[in-house]
Amino acid sequence: MTRKLLNHLVEGPGTAPALLLGPSLGTSYALWDQVAPELSVTHRVVRWDLPGHGGSAPDLIGPGATVGDLAALVLDLADSLGIDRFAYAGVSLGGAVGLHLAVHHPERVSSLAVICSSAHFNGSKPWQERAELVRREGLTALAENANSRWFTPGFTVPRLVEDHRNADPEAYAACCDALAAFDLRDRLPEISAPTLLIAGRQDPATPPAHLREIADAVESATLVELPGASHLAPAQCPAAVLTALRAHFGGGAKRGMEVRREVLGDAHVDRAQARQTPFTARFQDFISRYAWGEIWTDPTLSRRERSMITLTALVAHGHYDELAMHVRAARRGGLTPEEIGAVLLQTAVYCGVPAANSAFATAQRVLAEEEGDDGAAG
Repeated sequence: MTRKLLNHLVEGPGTAPALLLGPSLGTSYALWDQVAPELSVTHRVVRWDLPGHGGSAPDLIGPGATVGDLAALVLDLADSLGIDRFAYAGVSLGGAVGLHLAVHHPERVSSLAVICSSAHFNGSKPWQERAELVRREGLTALAENANSRWFTPGFTVPRLVEDHRNADPEAYAACCDALAAFDLRDRLPEISAPTLLIAGRQDPATPPAHLREIADAVESATLVELPGASHLAPAQCPAAVLTALRAHFGGGAKRGMEVRREVLGDAHVDRAQARQTPFTARFQDFISRYAWGEIWTDPTLSRRERSMITLTALVAHGHYDELAMHVRAARRGGLTPEEIGAVLLQTAVYCGVPAANSAFATAQRVLAEEEGDDGAAG
């Protein structure tokens, strides 16, 4: 018998590294609407709904559920999508699921981000009381007060409040049971995945002290506090959350520098770094993060294909110094002189004969230098 899966949305290239995004209690995967599309540029993003929330069936869990039960549902979903290892980010209850996965299934979690969450949720009593209230009276009253729990005064996201109102009361109460039983404080030092903690300074539910507690216990943790953010930071401060997640999951400038060296070679990058000044430092960082850390790492195109496109663009704009550099890069990436010549011949049709003439002269000089180097080495 096939097991029911959590409702989910997949975005981004199928060949990209997987990134799973977990929601907060009372919300749907719409919590990530302002963040997930941007993350999907470099990742295969999978957003999922809690049982009884959004499009997930309410009977996926029942009374007495645990965070471990929710984590098992997430692993079922990952398995169904052919995802063995993944990065994970979660808010509140979704963050607790991430902590559980990092402790109990470290082989599955490559990196972790815990947002406005905790290793414990202030004991079992308040959650037991909330579960009893919801089972008895439904979610209407709680939904009416959602804004004060989730956002700073004057801010709201109507779609999320509506999701709260429409959640299944029994499944919501079962999620409260899971929060009541959750306390992972004594296991935090076991987490080995690189971990990012994001706290909202105005968060009344999981104030920054809860995230600091995790940061102090997890050796590989980094803590970011967002001024003006309350409990649902991805909805209220999406740009700040996106910046932090990109740096954490994408490697930012560090990964970009690695790719830059792979494509252009250590000698070129070392010369560029040696020439860097305080005036050019931000531009160099921009190149590493954006051009090399995001565009050149996108797996949709191969590096050979990217080299061909880059050569064409440089010819079109007459950037012949850059063209020389990228002819060398193309050779490093496996393009033959014949393939480079074919690319430049194509530019003669669409960029003009004079441009191609200059491009052939530049490429011929670079290729001749390479042949000379090879001869000297022999």
